[in-house]
Amino acid sequence: MDSRSQFTKTTVALHWIIAIAVIGSLMLGLYVEDLPRGAEKFELIGLHKSVGVLVLVVAFYRLIWRIRNRLPERLSPVAQWQERVTTVVHLILLAGTLLMPLSGMLMAIGNGHPVAVFGLELIAGGDENELFGVMGESMHGLGANVMIAAIALHVVASVKHHLLTRDGTLQRMLGRKVA
Repeated sequence: MDSRSQFTKTTVALHWIIAIAVIGSLMLGLYVEDLPRGAEKFELIGLHKSVGVLVLVVAFYRLIWRIRNRLPERLSPVAQWQERVTTVVHLILLAGTLLMPLSGMLMAIGNGHPVAVFGLELIAGGDENELFGVMGESMHGLGANVMIAAIALHVVASVKHHLLTRDGTLQRMLGRKVA
C-alpha cells in the first residue's frame, strides 16, 4: 500500500506508463489530425488506436489500484481552493484515461472501422452508425482539449511543489521516500 512518505513501485510505474502513453497519444493524435489522407495517416491512426486500447487496459487496472489505495495524502498544506482544483484535476486525469480510449473506440465503430491493437482486430468494422460516430468524435475532440489542460495544470503543480514548496511531492512520484 502507498504511504504518506513513499508510493509503491506499482503506483509509480502505473503513473509514468499512463503519463507517457497518454501524452504521446495526444501528441500523435494532434499530428495525425493535420496529415492529408494517405498511407502514412492511416498507419499512424492505427498506432494511435493501438496505444489507446492499451491505455484503456492499464488505466482500468490503475483505477482499481487507485480505489484500493485512495488518493495520495498531501505532503504540505494548501489553500482550500487549491485542494479542490487538485481533486478535480486528478479526477479528470483518471476519468480521461478511460474516456478518451472509449470515445475513440466509439468513433471508430461509429465510422464502420475496426478496433485493433497492432493489427489484431478486437472489434470488427461494420456498418456506419452516424450517432456513434458523431458522439465519439465530439467526446474525443473535447476530451483531448480537457486532458491537455489538466495535464498542463498537473505539470505546473508538480513543478510548484518541487521548486517552491519543496515538500517532496515530485520525489515521491519518482519512487523516492520523503521525510
